[in-house]
Amino acid sequence: MSATTAPSTRRPPSGTGPEPTRRGPRALLASIGGQNVGLLGALVVVIALFGSLDPNFLGWDNIRVIGEAATIAGLLAVVQTVVIICGGLDISVGSQAGLASVVSAMVFTATGSSAPLGIGAALLAGAAVGLLNGVVIIHGRVNPTIATLAGLAAYKGLAQLVSDGRAQGYVLGDPVFVFLSRGRIAGLPTMVWILALVAVAVHVLLTYTDIGRNIYALGGNDTAARLAGINLNKYLISAYALTGTVAALAGVLLTARTGSGQPVSGSEGLELQSITAAALGGCALKGGKGTVGGTLLAVALLGALQNGLTVQGINTFWQNVAQGLLLVAAVVIQQRRNRGRAVGLPA
Repeated sequence: MSATTAPSTRRPPSGTGPEPTRRGPRALLASIGGQNVGLLGALVVVIALFGSLDPNFLGWDNIRVIGEAATIAGLLAVVQTVVIICGGLDISVGSQAGLASVVSAMVFTATGSSAPLGIGAALLAGAAVGLLNGVVIIHGRVNPTIATLAGLAAYKGLAQLVSDGRAQGYVLGDPVFVFLSRGRIAGLPTMVWILALVAVAVHVLLTYTDIGRNIYALGGNDTAARLAGINLNKYLISAYALTGTVAALAGVLLTARTGSGQPVSGSEGLELQSITAAALGGCALKGGKGTVGGTLLAVALLGALQNGLTVQGINTFWQNVAQGLLLVAAVVIQQRRNRGRAVGLPA
């Protein structure tokens, strides 16, 4: 994302992320976000609770299951963080992942089982729909929530049209997809390594580059950012293109994990998970504030909670209830901390 950068003296608004000069424990705390200490405590409580109910919960095999299950939602949450910091929102990431899943499997089958072509086509499709979201928002002057809500329906419908509403192809006979779904590197699943690499790359981008500082400035005060010479349109469009590309990568991992292209199954509800994780992780939904470290901490909490409820045989519908309550709680905490005006009440 290239654009004219702001003066070198500009720093992101207070609390938006760690400063490059910090070192040691303080840098680690800053990367997570001081406001997420409570979130870390909640994670410890959840682990202790389900660990006491089932000793196998803390077993290495179950930890790997949690990591693999959280990878796809985690990828979407990381790029959702970027979009929210910019002052936007992307409700269509789940549908983008579903469309990319279908494209990867169909191209894989059509090209005589070529995994590189299938994966490449999926990533291109994701970048294209992400770019389309950005163009509609900027040049169509459409509110990001409305534009990506339309994308949620449109991309989901497109995935169902091209796949005739059915799972497509079978990819688990291919070594590339097998490595993505079942491979191990240093004992950790390949999918977890992919999430870690993407998260580190985005963290470095946001924290240690002029691009990242400009992104925080854009979400914190777009008028000041424009006066500082930042090309807002290019940054926003590029942010949505990045989101589409990473959502497509999540779709490829979904294909590898399920063994076929899934137009809906496996991707539905991912948009809510990504927004919930970003909000819980400290992203201000009005923009200008958030960290990748905080978002990943929230992803871990949601993954542990979901796994624990499943292991205990709790109805999956209650998992949706818990997720919705967590999102509301995160927003309420933000409003209280920032002393935001309550809707319908005097300031």
